[in-house]
Amino acid sequence: MNRRRSGIVVLAALATLLLAVALLSVGLGTIRIPPGRVLEVLMRGGTDPARARDALVILDIRLPRTLLGLMVGAGLAVSGTLMQGLFRNPLADPALVGVSAGAGLAAACIIVLGDRLIAHLGVPGPLPYAVLPAGAFLGGLTATLALYGLATRSGRTSVATMLLAGIALGALSGAMTGLLVTASDDRQLRDLTFWSLGSLGGATWAKVAASAPLILPVLAAVPFLGRGLNALVLGEAEAFHLGVPVERLKRTCILLVAVAVGASVAAAGVIGFVGLVVPHALRLVIGPEHRLLLPASALLGGVLLVLADIAARMVAAPAELPIGIVTALVGAPVFLWLLLGRARLADA
Repeated sequence: MNRRRSGIVVLAALATLLLAVALLSVGLGTIRIPPGRVLEVLMRGGTDPARARDALVILDIRLPRTLLGLMVGAGLAVSGTLMQGLFRNPLADPALVGVSAGAGLAAACIIVLGDRLIAHLGVPGPLPYAVLPAGAFLGGLTATLALYGLATRSGRTSVATMLLAGIALGALSGAMTGLLVTASDDRQLRDLTFWSLGSLGGATWAKVAASAPLILPVLAAVPFLGRGLNALVLGEAEAFHLGVPVERLKRTCILLVAVAVGASVAAAGVIGFVGLVVPHALRLVIGPEHRLLLPASALLGGVLLVLADIAARMVAAPAELPIGIVTALVGAPVFLWLLLGRARLADA
C-alpha cells in the first residue's frame, strides 16, 4: 500500500512538473516571453494587438513544438516500458526490435533517392515534405511486421527470437543506411545527419495533427496492459495459468510499440535513450507495478524530451543542436550511474 501511495504521489508530481516544463518551453527561446504573458496569450489567443508578436511566436511556433515534444517523449518512454516488460529485462529498448532502424532507413531512402526518382519520372518540383514522415512510419511498421513474421511459429511468438531478429534487422538497416550516406550529396548528408540525431525544429500544427491520432491512442491503451505485464514478470507459463492471454499480449505490445516509435521517428527523427532511461529510473522509485509505471513513463518521457529540446535550443543559440545529442549526453551517464547503482546493490 505504501509503494502504491508513493506511486500516486509520483504521478501527481510528474503531472505538475510536465505542466511547468511545458510553460517554460513555450516561453524560452531567442525571444523570451514571461510565464504570465504566455498564460495570457494561451487563454485569450492572439486577439490583443499589443501581444500580436508574442501570440505569433507562442501559438504558431513554440506551442506545436512543445506539444510534439511531449507526445514523442511520452511515446518513446512508454514503448521502452512495454519492451522491458515484454522481454522481462530492464535493459531492453525500442531500438532492439528494429523499428527505429527501419524508420530511419525508409527516411534515408526518401532523402537520397526521392528527388532523383521524381526527376527521372519527369515530375516538376521537389518531393513534398509530407512524404518523409509518412515513409518513415511505413518503414518502421514494415520492420515490425517482418520481425513478427520471423519470430512467430504455429501462432506462438518467441521473445528470444524476436530480440535476436530485431538486432539483426537493426544492423541490416544501419548498413543499408550507411550505403545511402555514401551516395548522398552535401545537402542530403546534412538532412540525413539531422534526421538520424533527431530534432523538433520542424514542428508544425500539421505534424501535431498527424502524430496525435497515432501516439495518443497508444498512450490511452497501455495502462490496460499493466495487469498482463505484471503477470508476465513471473514467466509466460505462470502468466497463462493466471488467465493472461500471453500471445495476444505479445502481439498487442509489438503493435503499440511499432505505432508509437514509428510515429515518433516520423515526426522528430531518431532519438535515443528516452525509452531506455525513463522506465529504468522510474522502476527504482515506484517499483515494477506496470499499472503505475506506464502512465508515469509517459509523463516523465514528455518532461525529459521537452527539457532536452530547451537545452538544444539554448546551449548554442541562435544555432540549434540535434536533440539526439542532448539526450545521449544526458542519458548515457545517467544510465551508467543507474547500472552501477544496481551492481552495488547486488553486491551488498
